[in-house]
Amino acid sequence: MLNRDFCKFLEYHLTNAFSYSADNTVKSLWRDGVLLPLNENDYSKKSVNDKREIMLKAFIGKDGQGGYSVLMKFGKKALSKYARDLDITDCVPKADENDWYELDPEKNKIIIQLL
Repeated sequence: MLNRDFCKFLEYHLTNAFSYSADNTVKSLWRDGVLLPLNENDYSKKSVNDKREIMLKAFIGKDGQGGYSVLMKFGKKALSKYARDLDITDCVPKADENDWYELDPEKNKIIIQLL
């Protein structure tokens, strides 16, 4: 389920994950919100099932105010839970693992891979 609680969890989880990065640029980033897509059709069950991804907006940077696009990709577990309106929080990999997100500070883009 994609709701405010999940987005708040993701916001704090990303900041925690960044703190584990070996890259000092990433380590110094701070978040100030991950927002739901503006168009509800973008995160409907059908759309998520068809595309297996959604776009979010995040505010991240040294001051927490830089606008980033966040492409969140759904793995099998997340797709299954999302289709059944279940919580997908446990589909976000552990913060100390660094292979589940890609961050490009020059393009202000983050790609997140859920389980």
